[in-house]
Amino acid sequence: MADPRFYRVAGPFRLAELAEIAGAKLAAGGDPDSRFDDVASLGSAQSGHVGFLENTKYLSALETSRAGACILHPDMADRAPDGMALLLSKAPYKGFALIGQAFHPGPAFEPGVASSAWVDESASLGEGSRVEHGAVVGNGVEIGSRCLIGANAVIGDAVRIGDDSVIGANTTLSHCLIGSRVIVYPGVCIGQSGFGFALDPAGHVKIPQLGRVIVEDDVEIGANTTVDRGAGPDTVIGAGTKIDNLVQIAHNVRIGRGSVLAGHTGISGSTELGDMVVMAGQSGVAGHLKIGSGAQIGA
Repeated sequence: MADPRFYRVAGPFRLAELAEIAGAKLAAGGDPDSRFDDVASLGSAQSGHVGFLENTKYLSALETSRAGACILHPDMADRAPDGMALLLSKAPYKGFALIGQAFHPGPAFEPGVASSAWVDESASLGEGSRVEHGAVVGNGVEIGSRCLIGANAVIGDAVRIGDDSVIGANTTLSHCLIGSRVIVYPGVCIGQSGFGFALDPAGHVKIPQLGRVIVEDDVEIGANTTVDRGAGPDTVIGAGTKIDNLVQIAHNVRIGRGSVLAGHTGISGSTELGDMVVMAGQSGVAGHLKIGSGAQIGA
């Protein structure tokens, strides 16, 4: 069970509500009006908790679990102990994630601007949004509704942020347009100048980086990741893409929808990734390449 000192807990929820949230079917014998307080692993769950089983490797954990309910594939239902309510789903891990989101909807915050934050008078702040202590919001910035701008974040001039987005502490955003429901974790830098120089023995000449970074809806960007703005064309991160910590994305890179980049990956300039590409930890891609949709890249 999540520590309530750190995680907001909603609920309790009725079993029928949880089935609807997860897109699951309540197995025969389950009481639709029984109430549950939280999610938990099968090994630690108690009667008020919902667990899940996706991998047959953990069938033994199911058989000995004290969870009051479990979401699992119909083919595994006969291995559940007597008295456990079952939510049947062909995608139990996804269903469990949806239930977990319902129980833990994210941090609550009081709308407004903290006393030590600075917001330019030309900036706009949507209804229900919050700017935390030490944050700086520049000229012409547009922040949507229900956004959270973390402590000491710097939102550069003319940046636009969509609704329901969270910008973590100590982040720096410039020359970028951020979509809705985007999560940017602490320490991220987006929109800094790309690494481009005309090499010359007499002294390298910097090439102006005149593009932007476009972050589409439902993207997550992990802590201390850096995303350079384009040199002329934009750097684009497609909708639903999830990026881990300590990732480097160079100028002019285009990442398709729903891609997943694990920690310590790097993408060199002007490379294009299709949709649903997976890059494993510490993998790298050279510049000016095209990676097709669905590709999986190992280190």
